[in-house]
Amino acid sequence: MKIHWSVIAEDDLDAIYDYIAQDQPGNAERFTDRLVDSVEPLQDNPYMGRPVPEAEDREDVRELIQQGYRILYRVQAEREQVQILTILHGSRNLAGFPTKPWEV
Repeated sequence: MKIHWSVIAEDDLDAIYDYIAQDQPGNAERFTDRLVDSVEPLQDNPYMGRPVPEAEDREDVRELIQQGYRILYRVQAEREQVQILTILHGSRNLAGFPTKPWEV
């Protein structure tokens, strides 16, 4: 399967980079590279992540937990694609979000 990064996920990655770079510029690129690298196995095993608890019974919406961040993605089997939806800190709960990332 092909991995597609949404604009929102790319913006999230940039924001994480900028935040880390404020104090540790040398670590920012390494950290974000590890986040990007962590989704590569989804090409061969798109269901390896756990279902997103806030997505209720949606088996196509899943997440990887990497270094304290939740990488949410949607498996689009008919398009042979994994779409990275968003990256957010692991302490964030999506239940209070008015629009869920998989609804955009």
